[in-house]
Amino acid sequence: MSRDDSIGVWLLAVGQTAGFASLVYIFGAIILSLEDGSGWSRAELALGPTLALLTQAGLAPFTGRLVDKGYGGALLGGAAALGALCLAALSRVEVLWLWYALWIVIGFAQAASLYETCFSFLTRRLGREARTGIIRVTLVAGFASTVAFPLGALTGEALGWRGAVLVFAAVQLAVTLPTNILGVRFLRRGERRGGPMVATPPGAVRAVLKRPDFWALAAFFGLLMGNHTMLFTFALPILTDRGAPHGLAVLIASTVGPMQVAGRIVVMLAGARARSGPVARGIALGMSLASVALLAGTGQVWLLVIYAVLQGTSIGIQSILRPLLTAEALGQENFGAVSGSLAMAPLTAGAAAPFLGALLIGAGGVTLLLWVTLLAALVALGIAFWLRTRGI
Repeated sequence: MSRDDSIGVWLLAVGQTAGFASLVYIFGAIILSLEDGSGWSRAELALGPTLALLTQAGLAPFTGRLVDKGYGGALLGGAAALGALCLAALSRVEVLWLWYALWIVIGFAQAASLYETCFSFLTRRLGREARTGIIRVTLVAGFASTVAFPLGALTGEALGWRGAVLVFAAVQLAVTLPTNILGVRFLRRGERRGGPMVATPPGAVRAVLKRPDFWALAAFFGLLMGNHTMLFTFALPILTDRGAPHGLAVLIASTVGPMQVAGRIVVMLAGARARSGPVARGIALGMSLASVALLAGTGQVWLLVIYAVLQGTSIGIQSILRPLLTAEALGQENFGAVSGSLAMAPLTAGAAAPFLGALLIGAGGVTLLLWVTLLAALVALGIAFWLRTRGI
């Protein structure tokens, strides 16, 4: 990887970190101040980010095709600006319908500026060297929750939820936007080593959709993302329900980010020895045990810490595994379109998770939610063992 490519990758890594903090983790980070100051219920509030993630899921194949055609850089820059504007407007809403409408537009920004578009862009620019670039981006972006939760707690308490959202809008404008633009410029200075930028041939994606491997991978990553999104969205209510004081709950929730980075470092150091199939089975097992730790963790701080370690490590590795396993199992040809189609499953699961989690907590408390997250992880573990029969 050239010097310009390397600089571009690290800049995109910073942009992804700030982007995830301000567009995705923001809701979980300020949920307590939102509930106190908005006057809306948890389920009503959670429907906002649910709509954003549904929008992101629906747009994933479309943005993938745009990356294949050479518009990845425009998406990364333009969507970062759109996200900042939407967050600024979100801080001023007074009615629930406008809360929902702005989250839908935020879903456009998420689809065009976060991991799926970034990874497809890197794959198109760097070819086989994209693995190194993707790992570097996810190493840094693993700190997104570590940035978001303390920032959300501090600004929410000092400024209220409206002031907190405005601060996140400033992060998006001052950090995500310039680093995305500069990162794209540096990467475009070097020689492009991916495949040709052409329109996706008719029927190419349809052929992939006929493969059972595609649907197994979609279900596997969908279940894991549903599990994780429910747990990180309601991390503070879950941890306080398990007996952690508010300050300790914020600390434990913030620990998930560094643990993501730790998991990615292990994969990076293992290199080719970290085969995709065993890694997939390992992270599904780790997320299953994380939910068990929360179920058994009432009044036991050490079990809550174990949850953060297992959940963070596993989901951190999952972020690397998805694009790599997609390319390995389904090929690099038409990667943007294929990856975008596959991403619809985890994005849709992540979209439904906040609203479903709120309903589960309302119906049976935190314990019911945790049983559901455990079941999702165990089913994913079963799929991972089925994939082994396919040579993965």
